[in-house]
Amino acid sequence: TVAALAACSSSNNDAAGNGAAQTFGGYSVADLQQRYNTVYFGFDKYDITGEYVQILDAHAAYLNATPAAKVLVEGNTDERGTPEYNIALGQRRADAVKGYLAGKGVDAGKLGTVSYGEEKPAVLGHDEAAYSKNRRAVLAY
Repeated sequence: TVAALAACSSSNNDAAGNGAAQTFGGYSVADLQQRYNTVYFGFDKYDITGEYVQILDAHAAYLNATPAAKVLVEGNTDERGTPEYNIALGQRRADAVKGYLAGKGVDAGKLGTVSYGEEKPAVLGHDEAAYSKNRRAVLAY
């Protein structure tokens, strides 16, 4: 048996030969996947505040425009509370982001959720500065 593999290359250059990256809501795909992929929450909260609407709208636009794109929304908490409570709260945070994206037309099959509770802190520490960075949902592509 012989298998042949053909690859095509395409370039997204403008008239000056500069690479013109596609943007969604003013954000590049790289920025959405690496810099603007976290929603932070208040203590014991899982509501999405207005400051994250523009970023989540951009994620929705990207997911809607990119058939192969899928995202796993990872819910996280700070260390306060029982592990069981924090797993449930992390799930509510992930579900809130998933629900927002679904409300913007993103197919549910492209959206997964998981809760890590307090198990994967972004910042180590036992003060509000650390806690506020750990109360989050991360969009992982």
